[in-house]
Amino acid sequence: MLKKILLLSILISSCAFAQDSPSAKPRTVAESLGYPASSRLLIIHADDFGMMQTVDRAIMEALEQHWVTSASILVPCPWFPEVAQWAKTHPDADLGVHLALNSEWATYRWGSVSPQARGSSLLDEDGYLPSTTEFVDAHAKMEDVKVETRAQIDKAQAVGIHISHLDAHMETLFSTADLLNVYLSLGRDYKLPVLLERGQDLHGLQVASGVALLDRHLQISPGVPKSQWMDTYKKMLAPLPAGTYELVVHLAYDNDEIREATSDVPDWGAEWRQNDLDMVRSQDFRQFLRDQGFILISWKDLAKVRLAEK
Repeated sequence: MLKKILLLSILISSCAFAQDSPSAKPRTVAESLGYPASSRLLIIHADDFGMMQTVDRAIMEALEQHWVTSASILVPCPWFPEVAQWAKTHPDADLGVHLALNSEWATYRWGSVSPQARGSSLLDEDGYLPSTTEFVDAHAKMEDVKVETRAQIDKAQAVGIHISHLDAHMETLFSTADLLNVYLSLGRDYKLPVLLERGQDLHGLQVASGVALLDRHLQISPGVPKSQWMDTYKKMLAPLPAGTYELVVHLAYDNDEIREATSDVPDWGAEWRQNDLDMVRSQDFRQFLRDQGFILISWKDLAKVRLAEK
């Protein structure tokens, strides 16, 4: 009996060592969250919360009805106070900060959250955040970027929003190594997961284990006609192998507010956002996700993995 007990202790110790050994295969995100390794986890995520009232109304409904599982907030935008009020009555909503260095519409603009002097490297000649990523790449000083991005996070936290993650408006914070370093430092300093893909081209920077939690983030591309909107999403999602994914959507009701604001460009404008809203709320799409076996998660779930791996 003593020999059997001794042998059992050795086996248990060996298993524990194998799990902790550097050569042991690391657990997937799915396994870390208690799902089989073969699972396909999916965040359905709405960008631009706070951009304008019609966007807010669509995203609020989508979160309340569980058509999406996450959203991120454009803190510099005029309708941020409405988001802040809604968040107080929906403390469990999964809300990130959509860190913005751009104001991309021609006739609907916003400035910085931090007090940037006229002529700041973050502002265009009219005093707004610039419309293009290329402007930011060419002009932005990293100290100004740090001040502004931290001000956006701090403002969201100051009004009581429980931030679940960080991501980047127009992916501008991914566009250079210096900007990416600021982005990564924000995740570390605020102890928040950040949107990054495993294997993503990161300007040669080494990203610590547990930081890049997504296998891919996906969104529909320009040029898709309304008649093919749903089929395009299905073709995008159906072939995905086991892994962790984020599907980014842009929601709004197509009305005069957003038509006027986005009249100069067809992409990500009024019709696009109505198409995305119609898609996420359709019974057809929700049944497709069930038939495909996708497991819907949120950034709050991914935060548990990141904390466990720190």
